[in-house]
Amino acid sequence: MPETASTPPLTPPASVARWLQWGEAQLSGRVDRPRLEAQILLASAIKRDRLWLMAHPEAAIDPGSYPDWIAQRADAQPLEYLTGRVGFYSREFIITPGVLIPRPETELLIDRALAAIATSQAPRIAEIGTGSGVIAIVLALLRTDAEIVATDINPKAIALARENAALHGVADRIAFVQGSLLDGVGGPFDLLISNPPYIASDAPLDPCVLKEPYEALFGGAAGHELLFQIIDSACAQRVGYLACECGYDQRAVLERYLADKRVSEVEFYQDYAQLQRGFVARIDD
Repeated sequence: MPETASTPPLTPPASVARWLQWGEAQLSGRVDRPRLEAQILLASAIKRDRLWLMAHPEAAIDPGSYPDWIAQRADAQPLEYLTGRVGFYSREFIITPGVLIPRPETELLIDRALAAIATSQAPRIAEIGTGSGVIAIVLALLRTDAEIVATDINPKAIALARENAALHGVADRIAFVQGSLLDGVGGPFDLLISNPPYIASDAPLDPCVLKEPYEALFGGAAGHELLFQIIDSACAQRVGYLACECGYDQRAVLERYLADKRVSEVEFYQDYAQLQRGFVARIDD
């Protein structure tokens, strides 16, 4: 008889297959991919991978944290906060509650930024709002000649970014600074990059997203206020290129704001869903 959402947790040790069946039933109707997420959570809880689960369906296991994680996931806790890991740019990073979870779309921001400074020698790069540090770390890995400084107002984010930088062997090449925008950080920079909060304060969001830190999501009443501040910071400093992620509906307002600044060219780009997702601007000297 199939497990149902009302079925109590199994008495351990039960088989991998039965735990997966139970977990999938708990998540059914609450997440888009209940079986996949049940597999991810069980594999993480017993410190195995999904291939091992599929190869050993009859193995009797102690599920560890799995039942508790399933309950939390059913209550909209982000999957990444439960496993403590997030994939980004084909690499794995540590993630913890209180820090924004990186999204695949932000990989496109890195690609655009790298293209902008492709001919720069030993570029100086600044990042605003580093969060878990993934942008700065990937840039350090791909541009081994770069000097990078990354800021964030959140002390939890700075601590996690340093941990991730150490994990990937670039801790000595990135200076993480707790502060707002570029406070205490001096240019010039070949590139200023940011994935800032840009959601309007009254925008409806999925309950799962609302588990992430408020200050990393919402950019103000209209959503673009912090983007304006970042543009102003780029123009006040000696910055070659500004690369920013933005909201799908913010191109027009950003184009108008950039038109009044010392910007010689601006290129907007789309994400995987063909929505406006960011821009790269060249700042005039």
